[in-house]
Amino acid sequence: MSNEDLPDERLRLMFACAHPAIESSVRAPLILQTVLGFDAATIASAFLVSPATMGQRLVRAKNRIREAGIPFRVPERAELGERLDAVLEAIYATFAEGWSDPAGTETRRRNLASEGIWLGRLVASLIPNEPETLGLLALMLFAEARRAARRGPQGDFVPLAEQDTALWDDTLIDEAEALLRRAAAKKIIGRYQLEAAVQSAHTARRHSGSTDWAAIRQLYDALMALAGSPVVAVNRAVAIAEAEGAAEGLAGLDAIGDDKRLAEYQPYWAARAELSARLGKTADAAEAYDRAIGLERDPALRHFLQAERAKLVRN
Repeated sequence: MSNEDLPDERLRLMFACAHPAIESSVRAPLILQTVLGFDAATIASAFLVSPATMGQRLVRAKNRIREAGIPFRVPERAELGERLDAVLEAIYATFAEGWSDPAGTETRRRNLASEGIWLGRLVASLIPNEPETLGLLALMLFAEARRAARRGPQGDFVPLAEQDTALWDDTLIDEAEALLRRAAAKKIIGRYQLEAAVQSAHTARRHSGSTDWAAIRQLYDALMALAGSPVVAVNRAVAIAEAEGAAEGLAGLDAIGDDKRLAEYQPYWAARAELSARLGKTADAAEAYDRAIGLERDPALRHFLQAERAKLVRN
């Protein structure tokens, strides 16, 4: 393949880093470090492992490249497919890191969400018949469409359920819906399509005024069967709580509580705190809120969690 076939230097390097001789679990982290400049601690956070473990994996991967003489060349078009998963994973991690800075105030992250979408558009144009490229782009656009509603006038955190749907970007949502329909027409379901479908169900509230939690729970059931992960499991438990009740949701969190990767995963503790509070388990809720507050980097979200914890004392 000529360099002209891959229209962005970063994209060329990303596909090169996804060489099949490199262990599959480290391809996306390697892309994030070598092509997009992420540090090991940031990458570790994205993949729910310790910075030391991630650092060791990256060193091993680089040694493997050197020892095996793996060429960092642009792959042939026929080779793109087998490398696509790692490239999509890295693009999504790039977007997610920018998404975690909703106000765009941190220089390091400011352009990452836009860069993720830009790279997603490039891959979707390069491989337009691959449904997961369309699904990932749809997922990022659904999320980006809500950016203006994620903070209040004073910069305070606004939960999804309380966001003003009038502030959502209808143009981006409509584009995402069209991409999701194109992907579904291929009749090959994948992770990003299912995650985008969850976001589509949330954005339907702008018309219906309510959220179909039963449908969202079913989508998370499908995601668990397809690509079970602690992140999916936490979101599934939250959906169960909304569809069936806080006790059922908390039971879902209890079922995954032994997973060591959740020890420093803030959304797990925030979900435990909220569901425990709903059930009147004040001491459990306070402990979980403390864990969530201690893990949260975003000052606005940390302040929101602190305010929620303060309500426990008053109630």
